[in-house]
Amino acid sequence: MGERLLTRNWGTPDSHLLKNYLATGGYQSQKKALALEPAAIADEVKRSGLRGMGGAGFAAGVKWGFVPKDNPKPRYLCINADEGEPGTYKDRYLMDRDPHMLLEGIAITCRAIGAQTAFIYIRGEFHAVAQRLEAAIAEARSAGHIGHNALGPGVDLDVWVHRGAGAYVCGEETALIESIEGKQGKPRLKPPFPAVVGVFASPTIVNNVETISQVPHIIERGAAAWKALGVNGGSGTKLYGASGRVQRPGLWELPMGTKLSEIVLEHAGGVRDGKKLKGVIPGGSSCPVLLPDEIDVPMTFDAMMAKGSMLGTGCAAVLDEETCAVRLCLRLMKFYAHESCGQCTPCREGNHWLAKIMQRIEDGHGQAGDVDLALEVAGNILGNTICPLGDACAMPARAFLQKFRGEFEAHIRERRCPYGSYTVRPGNTEITG
Repeated sequence: MGERLLTRNWGTPDSHLLKNYLATGGYQSQKKALALEPAAIADEVKRSGLRGMGGAGFAAGVKWGFVPKDNPKPRYLCINADEGEPGTYKDRYLMDRDPHMLLEGIAITCRAIGAQTAFIYIRGEFHAVAQRLEAAIAEARSAGHIGHNALGPGVDLDVWVHRGAGAYVCGEETALIESIEGKQGKPRLKPPFPAVVGVFASPTIVNNVETISQVPHIIERGAAAWKALGVNGGSGTKLYGASGRVQRPGLWELPMGTKLSEIVLEHAGGVRDGKKLKGVIPGGSSCPVLLPDEIDVPMTFDAMMAKGSMLGTGCAAVLDEETCAVRLCLRLMKFYAHESCGQCTPCREGNHWLAKIMQRIEDGHGQAGDVDLALEVAGNILGNTICPLGDACAMPARAFLQKFRGEFEAHIRERRCPYGSYTVRPGNTEITG
């Protein structure tokens, strides 16, 4: 499975406690970073090839370099721990089982960008994880790893846990910032970008939990050694998951660039109950579905994009031959319709329209031309919204419609769901359930 960095302490009892993190070399990278110039830390991360593990895949070190050097305002670091993407379950385990790894990464990153305050924006439903984070912060503060002089003589570091209220859109960096400021979580127009105008109109870097948790390992090993852990063009290691119709749902730390086919067929044990593979959503519900003959592809940002999908969060959802593509697409469209903040007309109206079309097709009331209509609606959403939530709805809709068009047309032609186990509600075209 390769070398374990992010998960190396997970088998240790009480791995979340400071004493156990210190026993495996914890906070030594912070000590090493304090002897480096901030620019040298950022350059090391840039050379490592570390990219944003929340799904965007933007180079972390490059993003840090966007913070203006001549801005007199305070600088902030925001950790995106919202993890609202359906089918994704990696960051919660990092925070639950090894919160000090994240805190050490925060301390190093804050030194690199010149920030003295960090916010961990955590999904409100993660109550127990938030409590564990707050306990770890108290431990780290008592030991001097955060707090007074944590970033050098006279340079303090404050870390605060900020709980969200369950809005998927707050996983978008500017909506996250709005929420931290006490406003409705609605995305901002960009530019200006958060690195210039972020929290409280000050320079702000927003990075994902997994991204920042890798920073101590890059500083510990050096950029070249960390980068060499990847395969097939990937850098370092990555948390990959598989759920759905597989024998062994789970989460594994593997070399970045591990093939999707290996994750599904080997680590997850393949499709359960001897069924045939129908498709794989590779990295969270917003990623376009791939067919069985498309999954022999490295799980990297560039390779997945070349396949017409996305790496996303790296947590795959597996469909078997008994999965109704229409019903699954309907469920996703309902989710995105519900989670739209309503700021952009294409997303506010288009997501609901897609859900209504899918609902009537699944209910046996589909009309000739519904597939083409849905494709047209998705096309009009794509690229026409302030944030990617509209795209997150349109991209999987378009992929399901194109790759399983025959199944959608069979629903319309037979005026029922061929997979059964679904109650038809006569005349219903509304979003329900």
